[in-house]
Amino acid sequence: MGVSTGRFHSGETFVQRMAGLAEEAEAVGRIVGDSLSPAVARFLREQRLAVAASLDVAGRPWASVLSGPAGFLRALDERRLSIGAIPPDDDPLAANLRARRELGLLVLDPQTRRRMRLNGEASLTRDGVLLRTEEVYGNCPKYIQKRVLRGDVDGPRGKAEVGSRLEARHRDGIARADTLFLASFHPDSGADATHRGGRPGFVQVAGDRRIVVPDYPGNAMFNTLGNLHEYPRVGVLFVDFETGDTLQLTGRATLFFEPERRLAVEVDEVRETSRGHRLRWDLVEYSPANPGR
Repeated sequence: MGVSTGRFHSGETFVQRMAGLAEEAEAVGRIVGDSLSPAVARFLREQRLAVAASLDVAGRPWASVLSGPAGFLRALDERRLSIGAIPPDDDPLAANLRARRELGLLVLDPQTRRRMRLNGEASLTRDGVLLRTEEVYGNCPKYIQKRVLRGDVDGPRGKAEVGSRLEARHRDGIARADTLFLASFHPDSGADATHRGGRPGFVQVAGDRRIVVPDYPGNAMFNTLGNLHEYPRVGVLFVDFETGDTLQLTGRATLFFEPERRLAVEVDEVRETSRGHRLRWDLVEYSPANPGR
């Protein structure tokens, strides 16, 4: 979100009008604040999983997974959040924050289907990352698959393998995925991290450089699509909740509104990391909101 046209920036209002949901968006937009209330701080303190959105020196968005023990997300006051997770050297996040301060953060609890979005400016610290919040708000539980935490796994993180196209194993993994995360950016609003979910197969793999993601009905604000309308670069993160493997993509975004809203991503870079995070989760059930039941 931003200040270009009041509550929303021009990209968001464009997509809201295209969807015929401008009035709904204005009403929903009142949930957005800038501070960490005691209730928000308590929720964050209990969580184990977060996804960060940042930009590299070339202006490309990346989505990165962060995890830690309960308490690794700690509100220092109403505007400052301490993230007690040091980004790995081979993840784009650390280098990105050395070059730019924009950071979006999505905090997700798969077990309760709760999530919180935050964004603002951040810096690296000795213990992780410090985020000064500019926007803080909760999202509905739609399309979050319910999972229970099996536990943490000790052991070395794999080395990131970097490429420029989706190999067969990547395409197979994406075709099986029920969850992904998106990183987007707007010059007025900064970086933003968000979640997308559906039944396995909801992401279409259209070759070795292209994927297509449907846009299911959500909160009507269209923060992500609004960002992409005006800044058509996107980061995509797939997390294997059972093995801990991660697949990070960055590329160029194209929005389509007919016959249904969807996002096409032309992939520029691929980063695959085995055991990219330590948490392991078991699937309990798919979201009842997922289409195609």
